[in-house]
Amino acid sequence: QVQLVESGGGLVQPGGSLRLSCAASGSIFSINGMGWYRQAPGKQRELVASITSGGSTNYVDFVKGRFTISRDDAKNTVYLQMTSLKPEDTAVYYCNAVVTYRRGTHRYTNGYWGQGTQVTVSS
Repeated sequence: QVQLVESGGGLVQPGGSLRLSCAASGSIFSINGMGWYRQAPGKQRELVASITSGGSTNYVDFVKGRFTISRDDAKNTVYLQMTSLKPEDTAVYYCNAVVTYRRGTHRYTNGYWGQGTQVTVSS
């Protein structure tokens, strides 16, 4: 039906930058809210940033001023630009999207997760 595929993770030094991408594919009619979450070892998955279909954004305090979420609806893609990275940003980053898809003549709405991409901030 619908798949989300993340890319852009990797190893970066403290103070560096990375740009994550998450592309949705399938029989998509529309994509509603999209978001980025992260999960560090031994910790629960937590919200990092979200963006509505209208482009309104929300950030958790620990990334405000450093991370920027954006979306390209023509490409069914959400991005997370991360700057001034810190070692505590090390985690697996997951994207989430609420997608309305077509099946025959019907439409259905579900939430989907990507497989995750590792971000490691270390010198």
